[in-house]
Parts: sequence; structure tokens; C-alpha cells
Amino acid sequence: MADGDSGSERGGFQNLQRDQDTQELASKRLDIQNKRFYLDVKQNSKGRFIKIAEVGAGGSKSRLTLSLSVAAEFRDYLGDFIEHYAQLGPSSPEQLAQASAGEDGGPRRALKSEFLVRENRKYYLDLKENQRGRFLRIRQTVNRGPGFGVGGPAGGVLSGQTIALPAQGLIEFRDALAKLIDDYGGDDDELAGGVFGAAAGFGELPEGTSITVDSKRFFFDVGSNKYGVFMRVSEVKPSYRNSITVPLKAWAKFGGAFCRYAEEMHDIQERLRDKSYERRDESEGDDGDDD
Repeated sequence: MADGDSGSERGGFQNLQRDQDTQELASKRLDIQNKRFYLDVKQNSKGRFIKIAEVGAGGSKSRLTLSLSVAAEFRDYLGDFIEHYAQLGPSSPEQLAQASAGEDGGPRRALKSEFLVRENRKYYLDLKENQRGRFLRIRQTVNRGPGFGVGGPAGGVLSGQTIALPAQGLIEFRDALAKLIDDYGGDDDELAGGVFGAAAGFGELPEGTSITVDSKRFFFDVGSNKYGVFMRVSEVKPSYRNSITVPLKAWAKFGGAFCRYAEEMHDIQERLRDKSYERRDESEGDDGDDD
């Protein structure tokens, strides 16, 4: 018994010492709907890692921990979820009713799911929806090994944390994570193989922008994933959102097509205006003859 207590004390001291040796290198706060998210880059004797914390309206906290290599893969997956979310139309009342019924009456299939397994950690990513809207649920489980908790010696227990990221904040969250990886990931080849490997020849990506036309707003966001650089064009109204994704290699063709159509429509409008003037002049001339 004494040996067990001694081992527990040594383990607690090692954890305390590791916490004291941990340095915080950077921190980023994101406010998305009624939640706060903190992304902290930290470093200890084992290397650098990113800690993600979600703080709810009532002050409750959930945390995830990612090594920088896992964070790079996680960032790639976020790009895939952003693309999938952009292609979804608005939820119908029937879909929202089904989502509510799924939560209360049994499991409802996620709109999109992925998972990562690295060493003793697993990360589950599920795009879901409920009456409050669509969100990305991210769950991290850690295998503590045999002899811990209710799992006992037969195979250990999985303990974990879950955060829920509103879908409207996916791009902002992904971009913040990508910036931290870019700034603190170093030249590790494993990190360079992710989306920044695809975009390495371009350096920094352009910042997003938006334009407003009548009651609509159009967003232009440049991003990258494992397939390369792309632009997402989103048309947003208070109750509506629709997006398309254009790969970098098609930008010039898209731009050329828009310019050509803009010139053609300008010519058409000019011709219609000229015809309108001609009809008006003819009408006025006829009135003068009658007099």
C-alpha cells in the first residue's frame, strides 16, 4: 500500500513539475455566438502543443490538447468541413424537427463525420444540427491504460472532453488555428505536408473581403486544404446562405468570364437605352406632326 501511495505521489509531483515547466508562447481568443474559445500555443519538455478551451455562457469549460502535427491534420479536416457546410442548404422545419427528435428520442446521424487516431488519443469530428443551428462537435478521448477508472485492468478507460463549435465560426476558427501553426510550427516536414505544404509557394494567403448588394452580402474567403488553394464565394442573407468553392487554377477563367459578361451586359444595356431614346424621339416626332 505504501508503495502504491509513493508511486501516486511521484506521479503527482511529475505532473506538477511538468505544469510548472510549461511555457505559453501565444494565445488567441475567438468570440463565436455566446461562446468564447481560446487557442493557446504552449511548450514543455515534450515539445510544443496547442490547447483549445471552450468557455460557455455559464462559465463551464471544456479543453482539447493537440500536438502541432495533429493540429495540422485537424486544420485540414476543418477545411473539408467548411466546404461541406458551405454546400448545405438552409435547414427546413422538417429537418429541424428531426434533429430535435434525434436528440431526445435517439441518436441522429451526423451531417459529416471524421476521426483521427494518434498514439493514445482519438479525435471525433461530427457536423450536427439542432434547434439552435449547425455546429461541429469535437470530442477527444485519451486511453489511460489498464487499471484506471471503471474500465479496470481489462483494458483501461477512455476519458475525454468535448467542445461544440458553431458552424458560422468554422472559417474564423480554422484561420486562427492555421496562423498559430504557421507561426509556431517551425520547419517540421510533417507540418509542411498539410495545407500549407500545398500553398507553400504562395506565402501568405490574401485576406477575405465582402461586398453588399441590396439586401445580400457576398463574402470572398481564400483558404487551402490538402487539395490546394481555393476561394469560397458565399451569398448570405439573414435567412439564407449559399456558397461555391473555386480552385486556384480556375480563378483566371472565372475572372475572365465575369469580365466578359460584364462587358456584354454593358453593351446590351447601351443598345436598349439607345432604342428607348429612339422610340421616345419617334413618339415625340409623331405628336409634332399631328399638331
